[in-house]
Amino acid sequence: MSQQPKGTPVTQPDSIALSKDLTIRRALVGLWQVADIEKDGDIIDPELGADHLQAYAEAGFDTFDMADHYGTAEIITGALLKRGVDAKVCTKWCPVPGPMTADVVRAGVKDRLDRLGVERVDLLQFHWWSFEHPAWLDALHEMAKLREEGLIGEIGLTNFDAAHLHLALADGIPIVSNQVPFSLLDRRAAGPLSAVCAKWGVKLLGYGTLQGGFLSEKWLGQPEPAEITDWSKMKYKRFIDTAGGWDVYQTVLQAAADVAAKHGVSVSNVATRWVLENDAVAGVIIGARLGEARHTADNLKLFRFSLDAEDHARLNAAFDMTKPLPGDCGDEYRKPPFLTASGDLSHHLDTMPLAVTVEDVPGRPGEQRVLSGSEWEDIAGYCRAHRIGDRILVSGTTATAGLNRAVAPQDAGAQTTFILDKIGAALTALGGTLEDVVRTRVYLSDADDVLAVSRAHGRVFGAIKPANTLFQIGQLIGDYTVEIEAEAIVRPQI
Repeated sequence: MSQQPKGTPVTQPDSIALSKDLTIRRALVGLWQVADIEKDGDIIDPELGADHLQAYAEAGFDTFDMADHYGTAEIITGALLKRGVDAKVCTKWCPVPGPMTADVVRAGVKDRLDRLGVERVDLLQFHWWSFEHPAWLDALHEMAKLREEGLIGEIGLTNFDAAHLHLALADGIPIVSNQVPFSLLDRRAAGPLSAVCAKWGVKLLGYGTLQGGFLSEKWLGQPEPAEITDWSKMKYKRFIDTAGGWDVYQTVLQAAADVAAKHGVSVSNVATRWVLENDAVAGVIIGARLGEARHTADNLKLFRFSLDAEDHARLNAAFDMTKPLPGDCGDEYRKPPFLTASGDLSHHLDTMPLAVTVEDVPGRPGEQRVLSGSEWEDIAGYCRAHRIGDRILVSGTTATAGLNRAVAPQDAGAQTTFILDKIGAALTALGGTLEDVVRTRVYLSDADDVLAVSRAHGRVFGAIKPANTLFQIGQLIGDYTVEIEAEAIVRPQI
């Protein structure tokens, strides 16, 4: 990380190395709001947009973050790069879940390169909607191959929780970063996710650090807005409501204002600096509305001060008034409460393709079973899961990707995460959920793995608490360290 000598005016934001080949600014320019600007059909002229980005770059803010669905952000950035401006580009690929073949992944990456007009993207970040569909891991392995080809500089993730970041790393994916929400109101990333990052040497990129602009002087002491029209504030108002509501948010905002006054900086500086000082964080995404005020001079103040013990005590006292946001990073896209701009995403998730095949059981009216495509289902004569009335029985399940590849060899915790996703997928296909599980049986090869497996089991079933039995057995076949079976009873919806 670059450092300014004490007393020297800060003229550029600090930089940090994500890998030996990729160094970025610690304050990245986020282009999410291009989509908001263009949502009514008024498309930004690429050259005009590039003028705005060039102004950021000339002020030292020359790392840009975008995605395939951020309007024309990639095209605008491509126009900037054609001018010869030296900038680092971080974009995201957010495919619709389904089979992630080599051709599908290559096409998705190629589209990013074509829109940007480059031969290689510096950092390609991957998002996946539902981990019950295991093709996300196939996609990452294909991306790793394209990285070796030189089409991708480094691989990052976005909105991955601690368990699935760990799983991807344990399965051999060379990941350098994970972009997640991180703010004074959303401190989830400081928990298990930061611990995984510390273990594996991965860094976080924090977004939502200003909660769509709510963490600024503009809102201090202001009444709760009756109507919100822009997407960013619609999203982060949901975060405020979940964290305890408007009055609690004002308590945090006042604490940040007190710290800001002490250092002679803005509330936004304090909110962003707090995130930057977390050990796992490499950088923060600072949103830009192209054509409006750039705030580059104010953002440079981020690197002129640091928070001391008194500051942290003041902020922690305000944090104690808030409610922790539920779950882990990214859960807001995958299960209630959906803390997104559009709110409830259940209609979207309900359209996700199944990762398994459902068929009626011949000669047994009303019964159904799930087949995963494993050759062993025909060899041994069994199914992945069987529904009889309101009861679903799930066969012993291992961490198998495709036909016969063991996922995360010898990492029992990671294998448990993958297994429970597979069990969840089978239940979903038969009209159930993991919340319907009433019994699990866990088989281990090595008693030393009990804690890792139990923690992974508890992440899913901590509130559900089904009956459970854990066995240590002699040995599982091959690189498998754990096998799990489950039973569920699907109850009527109330």
